[in-house]
Amino acid sequence: MKTDEIIKAARERLGIEELTPMQQSMATVKAPAVILVSPTGSGKTLACALPLLGRISGRGNGVQAAVIAPSRELAVQISGVIAALAPNLRVVAVYGGHPMTDETRSLQSGVPDVIVGTPGRLLDHIHRHNVDLTDTPQLLLDEYDKSLELGFESEMKRIVKTMRSIRFTLLSSATAVDELPEFMRIHAPMVMDFSAGVETVPQIEVNRVASPVADKLDTLERLLRSLPRERTMVFVNHRESAERVHSFLKSKKFPAALYHGALDQYDRETAIDLFTNGTSPILVCTDLAARGLDIAAVESVIHYHMPVNQQAWTHRCGRTARMGATGHVYVITGPGEECPYAPDAPFFTLAELSAPWRRTVMTLWFHEGKKEKLSRGDVVGALIHVAGLAPDSIGLISVHDHRILAAVPAQSAASVAAMLSASRIKSRRIRVTLV
Repeated sequence: MKTDEIIKAARERLGIEELTPMQQSMATVKAPAVILVSPTGSGKTLACALPLLGRISGRGNGVQAAVIAPSRELAVQISGVIAALAPNLRVVAVYGGHPMTDETRSLQSGVPDVIVGTPGRLLDHIHRHNVDLTDTPQLLLDEYDKSLELGFESEMKRIVKTMRSIRFTLLSSATAVDELPEFMRIHAPMVMDFSAGVETVPQIEVNRVASPVADKLDTLERLLRSLPRERTMVFVNHRESAERVHSFLKSKKFPAALYHGALDQYDRETAIDLFTNGTSPILVCTDLAARGLDIAAVESVIHYHMPVNQQAWTHRCGRTARMGATGHVYVITGPGEECPYAPDAPFFTLAELSAPWRRTVMTLWFHEGKKEKLSRGDVVGALIHVAGLAPDSIGLISVHDHRILAAVPAQSAASVAAMLSASRIKSRRIRVTLV
């Protein structure tokens, strides 16, 4: 593909009017092996897609690029960006928690031009002979340091071993990594480090919040009631803690969603959809949510537990103040607990208990998705012409294989769901419920 074609698609399909200097540099890179270092939220996904697509001449030449990502959500995000930039190419995403039968059917119906997957699931398809990467010339390891950190080295090594014709290798990371994976067999790669000089730290205001007791739940409640009702991520260190904190906030009527690695893919996708569209503007999460998720406009980050290291601190805080926006970080410290990452941060004064957060948005669940040929346009049309909603009152719409989630005003959500379930969409009845 030509660069101007990709840029045109980025403008028309992703709303990106102009490439950043990093993206411009990546669009013209010629080295056979590149390491890209850039912070979360800097447009790294698009930057990585540019050189891959620029090396694809057209359809019908087998798998032209393989992309390995550490998380399911990141695999979905990358495949979505690539598909938007190259609508004429066949892009397939494979990842754990996604129905294997759907993926197998998709792969057997035609060879993809680009395949994006998590390490375990992609290796599974290779073993099943659903995909052949022997002659694939391009490989992207996105957030490769995170993949190594999560223990995927063995799977990635076995995938790369099957790829005998690699001519372009791209490794990306949000932070600099000293050592390269030995199995990559690359020497003297071009390092493109765009982490220096990124004005994110000055845009973040860090405050400490003192908890009088070791159990910080009551302090968390007071803190949340003291903050503007904006999108907020609450980070904890363990899945069990996430469950406990989430249950507590729900008991106090906070609109909170839960996200951690032990949840199945359906629940993880739903949590991110509800958080992103405003139905659940509070997300209780582990460090799995600190990177690899395409979530814009997170106003506040709360460290309920102290991060285990500087890297975790950096990635957590990096969820806010993205792309030049401002953000707030709050660190809850118990008795005798210090914050080594911001020791001089001022203490935040908690307000008296105020009214709880109230939902202004609710989410409709359409019980069909793209596999049933239901599209975003079909849903928008039904919401406007059947339910009578004004176009500007319709929020984010998330399309999945067998369901679509649409954000609508809370006060009319129940009546809209009932109206749509009793009507026809695309000449058939489709069940619509509230999430």
